[in-house]
Parts: sequence; structure tokens; C-alpha cells
Amino acid sequence: MSARLSSLLGRSVVALGAVLVLGASAAAHAQKTVEFRYGHMNPPTSAAGIQAAWFAEALAKYSNGQIKTTVYPSSQLGKLQELAEAVSTGTIALSHNTAGGIGSLYEPFAALDTPYLYRDVDHLMKVVDVNSPVMKKLNEGLIKAAGVRVLYGYYFGTRQLTTKKAVLQPSDLAGMKIRAIPFPIYMTAVEGLGAVPVPVDWSEVPTALATGVVNGQENPVNVVLSSKLYESQSHMMLTGHIMNAQFIIINEKTWQGLSPELKAAVAKAAEDVRARATDSVRKSEADETARLKELKMTVIGPAEGLKLDAFKASVGKLVTERFAARNGEMYKEIAAVK
Repeated sequence: MSARLSSLLGRSVVALGAVLVLGASAAAHAQKTVEFRYGHMNPPTSAAGIQAAWFAEALAKYSNGQIKTTVYPSSQLGKLQELAEAVSTGTIALSHNTAGGIGSLYEPFAALDTPYLYRDVDHLMKVVDVNSPVMKKLNEGLIKAAGVRVLYGYYFGTRQLTTKKAVLQPSDLAGMKIRAIPFPIYMTAVEGLGAVPVPVDWSEVPTALATGVVNGQENPVNVVLSSKLYESQSHMMLTGHIMNAQFIIINEKTWQGLSPELKAAVAKAAEDVRARATDSVRKSEADETARLKELKMTVIGPAEGLKLDAFKASVGKLVTERFAARNGEMYKEIAAVK
């Protein structure tokens, strides 16, 4: 081999090596891992905690490992409102919250948690679909007001009242202090039920119940069971006053910083977990209620004398007085969703 040919071959090998290195570098850059922090207030074994873990797994699956999500349950990163604000500021990428909680960032959003608003779970899920007319409008407002986007909402359960005594009608709650989520729509719901609403963050509820700061609380049956509220509460009344979706939110700058491929992966993960979590909660409600009875909790519904119409009328009166003027149009839009 001539010296000239040898030199040419040498330069070609070097050039090829450089191309391969550059290509590998570009591929590595394209596949750079995105790390999300997901903070929430629920125990990891609760329905909400489990769905958060499912979402983290689904994000990794559909992004081929490019999205790594670390979940921080049990208010490790803050209380209810602090978590909503942390997503808004970008301190954390993800969290979940009630509509009332998100209403602290953008007030109209809280209307989705209005008592006795939905015909049934199917109606609720159609309304909170991110592609519904109602949700599109609310999401646009939330992004503009707080830099936060809703990725999906799933059925969290229907809220029931628990206390240390039997309650059949609003007058039975006169003077009783009932824990309420510290947002206006929830305070109104509890007051409408006939009680004195006391705002207590979820992380402080077990202590508040045990020490008598409050005499009762209201939550879906899965929360009553998973958080062992039956240990301090002897009765559960099936008031069904708020049918809840829980919403998973992401910081808007974080969302916009994702590639189209990763946005598609997040959307696919959201679609899957929304359906999976909703199905799980719906199927579990009857079994969880039966389990609470086995744990010696007295469950009172209309068959046991609960005057549901009286609760609906009392709550509805307050809701109309306080929220009809500002939310009336949205209530009509929600009623029109078929």
C-alpha cells in the first residue's frame, strides 16, 4: 500500500469516527431523560396515591424510559394549596387536586365541584374530559391565569359525611363542627348540610378528629377506608353531596418544553390512567362500603331514614345564593353535556 493511499484511508477512518461520535452524541441528546417531581397529599395506598404511581409507570412506558417521575405522597412537598402553587411556579412538575383546590389558582375551575351538579358518573366524566367544551374553556383560563394545564381528570368518588353519631337530616348537624376542605365550594357544602364548617388541611385531619377539633368530615368511601377514619368515626351518612373528579395538573412551561413525541407519550399515559383509575374507583365503591360495615361502621342511607331531599334542598339553597350569579352559565353548559 502506497504512503498516499495509507494516508487517505487513515483520514477516512478518522472522519468516519467523528461522524459516528457526533451521531451517537445527537442520539444521546435526543433521548435525554426528563425528570418530573409529582407531589400530592394522599397516602400511597389510597386510590389517589395508587393512580399517581400508575401515571409514573405509564409515563416511563410510553416515553420508552425518557420520562422519569418521582412521586412524593402524603404532603411531603406541601399541603393542598401549597402543592397547587408549586405546580404554578414550576417548583414541581405534577400534582393532583380537587376542582375546588385548583380554583385557588383560577376561581371558575372550582365550579366543577358544585354539590349535586352531575346526573351520574358518566355525566361527570364527559364534562371533565379535557376535550369537552367546558374543560377546554376552563383549561385555557387556567393556563393563562396560573401557568398550569390539566392533563386529565378521573372519578375520585362521591363524598359522604362521617360523624360519631347518626345523622338523618340537616337539623341533626346543628352546632357540629365538620372538617371542610379549605376552599369556598366545600365550606358551603358542609354548611348547607347543616354543620359548622371548619377548614382543616388533609394532613391534619386524623389529629383533628382524634382531638375533637372537629366532630366529623366528608370524603369518598375509599378515603374513609384507606385512611382508617372508621377508627374515630362511627357513622357514615350516604349524603352523596359532591361527585368528585380529581385532576392531574402539569406546569405549563414544563409541558411546552417537551418534544412533540414526549407530549404524545404524556397524553397517551393520561388517557390510559384516566380510564384505569376511574374504572377501579367505580368497581371498588360497593366493596369498600361493605368493608366499612364489617369494621363496625354504621352506614345510613335513605333506606335507613336519611332524608336526602332535605340535604339537597338545604345545600342547593346556599349554592344558589353564593354561586349562581358567577357560575350560572357554566352550570347550564354542564347540564347540556350529554
